[in-house]
Amino acid sequence: MAKFAVIGGYTAEAWSKMIDNPGDRVAAVQKVAQAAGGKLEQFFWSFGDDDYLAIIDAPDDISAAAVSIAVGSSGSLRNLRTIRLITPEEGRQVLEKAKAAKAAYSPPGAKTAAAVR
Repeated sequence: MAKFAVIGGYTAEAWSKMIDNPGDRVAAVQKVAQAAGGKLEQFFWSFGDDDYLAIIDAPDDISAAAVSIAVGSSGSLRNLRTIRLITPEEGRQVLEKAKAAKAAYSPPGAKTAAAVR
């Protein structure tokens, strides 16, 4: 399972409804994550541009995207983003691949071996 951060804010209308009837947002997020084959690991409310941060374990990118689309389609959220989180071990693997890819890359304007001939 991969980890994803789901971040965003509530609309003014959603805040108004939550004030009148707070409910359990954690249970709601758990339910939608499970419906897509995932699991809610943590949920936080926050200050600033974003009102919440959910950390979700999902089997793949498609499942994580399904969670975001499902909650985003409600119209209760704004600035919804889903970010694939990379573990330190995955980060090391990314850097190893990047090293090989960097050796093969020619930036714009660079002379390639074929152009020098």
